[in-house]
Amino acid sequence: MAAEIHSRPQTARPVLLNKIEGHSDAVNTAVLIPKEDGVITVSEDRTIRVWLKRDSGQYWPSIYHTVSSPCSCMSYHHDSRRIFIGQDNGAVVEFLISEDFNKMNHVKTYPAHQNRVSDMVFSLESEWVVSTGHDKSVSWMCTQSGSMLGRHYFTSWASCLQYDHETQHAFVGDYSGQITLLKLEKQTYSIITTLKGHEGSIGVLWWDPAQRLLFSGASDHSIIMWDIGGRKGRTLLLQGHHERVQALRYLQFTRQLLSCSADGGIAVWNMDTQREEAPQWLDSDSCQKCEQPFFWNIKQMWDTKTLGLRQHHCRKCGKAVCGKCSSKRSTFPIMGFEFPVRVCDACFDTIKEEDRTPLATFHEGKHNIAHMDMDPSRGLMVTCGSDRIVKIWDMTQVVGSSLATGFSPR
Repeated sequence: MAAEIHSRPQTARPVLLNKIEGHSDAVNTAVLIPKEDGVITVSEDRTIRVWLKRDSGQYWPSIYHTVSSPCSCMSYHHDSRRIFIGQDNGAVVEFLISEDFNKMNHVKTYPAHQNRVSDMVFSLESEWVVSTGHDKSVSWMCTQSGSMLGRHYFTSWASCLQYDHETQHAFVGDYSGQITLLKLEKQTYSIITTLKGHEGSIGVLWWDPAQRLLFSGASDHSIIMWDIGGRKGRTLLLQGHHERVQALRYLQFTRQLLSCSADGGIAVWNMDTQREEAPQWLDSDSCQKCEQPFFWNIKQMWDTKTLGLRQHHCRKCGKAVCGKCSSKRSTFPIMGFEFPVRVCDACFDTIKEEDRTPLATFHEGKHNIAHMDMDPSRGLMVTCGSDRIVKIWDMTQVVGSSLATGFSPR
């Protein structure tokens, strides 16, 4: 069922501790059980499995439960041992896991959506289960009565969700690349704002309620940090992945951001440093350096008897420039560019060698990562994806352990 890995690295990188195999289809969610050597997985093969580590060092399923429809997502609350499973048919199913993690009893089935459930959060404080779905909606239901409390529809698939338990605000990412902030009430709701910045569908959100920071990852390979608490519209762009970003986790005590992408890339971003906002791209009909016309500027092309040029943008100053005036490439980590990007010749000359010092480290997960969970108190991370394999990693060499801080996961 599971293979134990004993290799130890010579440099600071994730250490693969275990691989769990046995699913017959993609594993959509895997979570670490706090204070236990255990993992809970849900899969397209319609199974919910609780894996416990045996004396042999391998993980074996102590619970193997099959449901009627493929499992798309999960929300697990450890203190109450309640687990909510989102399904492809739109239903959310609640179970109660026994103290010894050997039995699971059905509690309720919630008719949350008309199509696949994409993400969900259970809030013990409000006794709600909030979920998003491919029926283009976010819904919130009462876990005591099982009744629907409210629903809001979007213009495209709602793909991911984060929820602030204290203020009852929900952040919903969708396939159009927008993030909608809603204030949820028992029988109503209000739309607070819409965040726009990604050029592709939102794949994952992570909300840090302590610093009131929202992180979003998208199919445009980028991550954006939204400073919600600052109320000034401040955003930071992070670019280092080469495929769509599908998993995020912000570590409060080390001020690091973990991100995972579809190609298996694992990035650890140092957020405890001074960073600058990337500039907005400027619009112009001609190069803002040499003043040569762009190809749609017919009048200037006719007047100067020249061919129009293709428009590019300098990532450092945001100016619209032609290819000749932006022939150089450079990293610029302080603005989030961890690999070489286009900069104009003038900006290239201002970038010093120390400005190119990386502010992130990159590692290979060597499998498609659709979901990731992290237990900072033990320095453990679990990843899963479409290759049907679940991997457990020791991340202490990369991010350090927050055990000394007394932190315990929610």
